[in-house]
Amino acid sequence: MRVFVTGASGWIGSAVVPELLDAGHKVLGLARSDAAAASVAALGADVHRGDLDDPESLHAGAAAADGVVHLAYHHDFSQMAEAAATDLRAVEALGAALEGTGRPLVVASGTLGLAPGRVGTERDRPDPAAHPRIAGATATLALAERGVRSSIVRFAPTVHGAGDHGFVAVLVGIAREAGVSGYVGDGANRWPAVHRRDAADLVRRAVEDAAPGSVLHAVAEEGVPARTIAEAIGRGLGVPAVSVPAERAADHFGWLARFFAADCPVSNELTRELLGWRPTRPGLVEDLEAGHYFRAPGA
Repeated sequence: MRVFVTGASGWIGSAVVPELLDAGHKVLGLARSDAAAASVAALGADVHRGDLDDPESLHAGAAAADGVVHLAYHHDFSQMAEAAATDLRAVEALGAALEGTGRPLVVASGTLGLAPGRVGTERDRPDPAAHPRIAGATATLALAERGVRSSIVRFAPTVHGAGDHGFVAVLVGIAREAGVSGYVGDGANRWPAVHRRDAADLVRRAVEDAAPGSVLHAVAEEGVPARTIAEAIGRGLGVPAVSVPAERAADHFGWLARFFAADCPVSNELTRELLGWRPTRPGLVEDLEAGHYFRAPGA
């Protein structure tokens, strides 16, 4: 299968591309810059020049492929509505190219805020008003009625591994600067996680076998307590783990405060049943204990 991958040079995409290649597929990776093109080529994929803001380039890439994985997204928390609108247009362009073909379209989404106060499942359908990005996921699932083998993969908020620059790396940076590793309140709130390579394995399985309209959870650990994460970071940096009162969380964590304070456990039971997915890579705390998160910047 020839698979068109958006976000091919990104954190998750750069794991998905070799996963697909190792399984015998060919990959066409979207690249908007010379640097991204070089990264995609270095992974062993063919390069398709284009951009999320250019629906015609997305349509052309999808039309030239036997399936599509859409991972690219503008992660700018100050421009969430604009990023979601761009994503929706991208899904529409990709879907139009695949309509009536029965070919797979796998689109990334997230689990954060899925089911406040309880364990979220693949059956949950979040309120579109909760986050503008949900519109893209909704449009993806609707394509199943238009002859596209569409599915969404909801990723845990932390997709970890060596080289991660996401939420956990930001927490490490905050702890290094503050001299303490913080958690909000009693730190009992739970934070789902998945190793990058396990996430890539699930995406490949979705391309190959997911039924139209499937919702899948790239979540290996249902919820690691925030205090446990903070304590692991504290051990790695040699600083104490401390409780930060909720009213001071924004001062300590900045923009990350409302995310790291959330209790957002998520199940993967149906995903395991549907695709036989079995995460095997290190968990989040084990990955923290490996030490790579604590290397000095630039080391």
